[in-house]
Amino acid sequence: MTTLIRFLKDQSAATAVEYGLLATLISIGMIVGLGAFSDSLLAVFQTITKAIIGAGAGAV
Repeated sequence: MTTLIRFLKDQSAATAVEYGLLATLISIGMIVGLGAFSDSLLAVFQTITKAIIGAGAGAV
């Protein structure tokens, strides 16, 4: 019985669970943020590609 009471009072596992939840929330936030940012980044690269192609076509 004392082992069960000691197990229920142990807080070290709760800290590990809290760190796990925090890491999960940060990961979800990064995935959502990068997903929204990738569209803007793709548009920038497409603009740069068109400018490079246009500059190369004018030089020929």
